[in-house]
Amino acid sequence: MTRSTTERCVLIAAGGTGGHVIPGLEVAKELRQRGWVCVFVGTARGFENRLVPAAGFDLRHVPIGALNRVSLRRRLATLLLLPAALSAAAGLVRRYRPAAALSLGGYAAGPLVLASALLDVPLVLLEPNARPGLANRMAALVARRALVCHPRAANRFRAASCQLARLPVRKEFFEAREKAPGEPFTVLILGGSQGAVRLNEAALEAVRIWRGEGRQCPRLLHQTGERDAEGVSAAYREAGVEAEAAAFFDNMPRLFSQADLVVCRAGASVIAELCAASKPAVLVPFPFAADNHQQANGAAVADAGGALLCDDSEWTGERMVREIDALSADPSRLQRMSRALAKLSPRGAAEDAADAVAQAAARSGGLN
Repeated sequence: MTRSTTERCVLIAAGGTGGHVIPGLEVAKELRQRGWVCVFVGTARGFENRLVPAAGFDLRHVPIGALNRVSLRRRLATLLLLPAALSAAAGLVRRYRPAAALSLGGYAAGPLVLASALLDVPLVLLEPNARPGLANRMAALVARRALVCHPRAANRFRAASCQLARLPVRKEFFEAREKAPGEPFTVLILGGSQGAVRLNEAALEAVRIWRGEGRQCPRLLHQTGERDAEGVSAAYREAGVEAEAAAFFDNMPRLFSQADLVVCRAGASVIAELCAASKPAVLVPFPFAADNHQQANGAAVADAGGALLCDDSEWTGERMVREIDALSADPSRLQRMSRALAKLSPRGAAEDAADAVAQAAARSGGLN
């Protein structure tokens, strides 16, 4: 539908992975409570197609692909799509007449950023990573405000528009309960929304080591990704270990409540969730993430004392056994890690981002 003259509208570019989409949804929920109309802009292939409609928001597509860390053939295909993508994004701006636009980065954000600049729509950036992605680096040239979640990202943006912020997460993560005494030590393994082969293989190898030594395995909660779900589940059954494995978990806060330790990649979104729930972690950054931003994300948390950091190439079943055995035997260490994470809590992040959007719109006269 087209926005009426009494509605306030914001277009939100948050597509591709859950790490982009979920924080955008939290900001949108806060804006919706304040009377805003929020419309998401993404692609037909991203995770937004699952999450955005389920949350009750409209989703519009632009025909765009990736430019960074992809093959030359795919890069050329994306460049050929740019005129159509920009035209589609400009059409959305003209249709909805937004008071502001919000970009969380990712390749889906590029066309909306360009259209916002050309059509004089105030743009706010929310940069989750310690090393900003290509879309937000480009958007920094025209943005009214840049909210950065890591101090080391600030030098990529104009000082006048830059503000240190936290990444929004679902409110349920702040309510993760503490484990009751006597419950089995539980490890939550997360490879992101697509899973992670390295984490999957290491977990199965670790189970073989524990079983081969005649020792009890910790309870495992394992998000495998679609490709490995059947094989990992079958391997756990054959080994006779207590494990809950699935391609994707919809109720992640519930799993955080059950976990003593999380083994995961180092995407900005999962790190924010760890901080909200104060859950100690072993971080294994994905080495091929754009600009190696996961390594920088993980280092920031490890330096604060909330997590251990391990290179992807070194994360084996043997290393997993060694780290988990050491941590499960040292509750006081886990408590110290938890307290360090609590100091990084993103509580209030969605409200702060919504404030920034409203302020950018008001200063430009974009509100009706």
